[in-house]
Amino acid sequence: MPSNEKLVLALPKGRILGEVVPLLRRAGIVAEPGFAEEEARQLRFATSHAGLDLIRVRSFDVATFVAFGAAHLGVAGNDILMEFDYPEIYAPLDLGIGRCRLAVAAPAEDATREDPARWSHVRVATKYPDITRRHFAARGVQAECIKLNGAMELAPALGLCRYIVDLVQTGSTLRANGLVEIEPVAEVSARLIVNRAALKTRPEEVSSWIERFREVANAA
Repeated sequence: MPSNEKLVLALPKGRILGEVVPLLRRAGIVAEPGFAEEEARQLRFATSHAGLDLIRVRSFDVATFVAFGAAHLGVAGNDILMEFDYPEIYAPLDLGIGRCRLAVAAPAEDATREDPARWSHVRVATKYPDITRRHFAARGVQAECIKLNGAMELAPALGLCRYIVDLVQTGSTLRANGLVEIEPVAEVSARLIVNRAALKTRPEEVSSWIERFREVANAA
């Protein structure tokens, strides 16, 4: 990571991008036109800081780009950090945005009959198989995880499984598909993440951005 190379900040596409843009603005980062447009095909953007570029990638990929050094910093939910547990990533700061929760859900008609204390084996659809297995294993329940990347709420209705583990913000998507929360797994929010090697080789630059984001998050 040569010192004359631009720093790259990886940001997630989708819902959370709308919460990230005001945070960037308060940190004094203005991206070139098109950055906040979901339909834009461009993925890398220059900013008002000559030494900083932004990239937009899928939320799950932010951590991968940072872990492998393709991006020096990023914004990722702690759900993703819990799932992948990359040792190369340092997460110094909770940005206080993207708040939601990871929860177990099941069909509403089953909810009144559910007693999680009696579970011994569950089949679960989720895009978080590692978190899900650890969550259930902590109380001696074996979780058979079916990995899905979307449309989780369809799985119980179509007989793929009885339970899902997914992110919940308002619960409206669950209700629209006849599901209710059974139990919480984890509270989720977006974190500033840093590649550990970049922090060692470019400490002044990386640390200055950490402090700038810390000031912005604390002032919110």
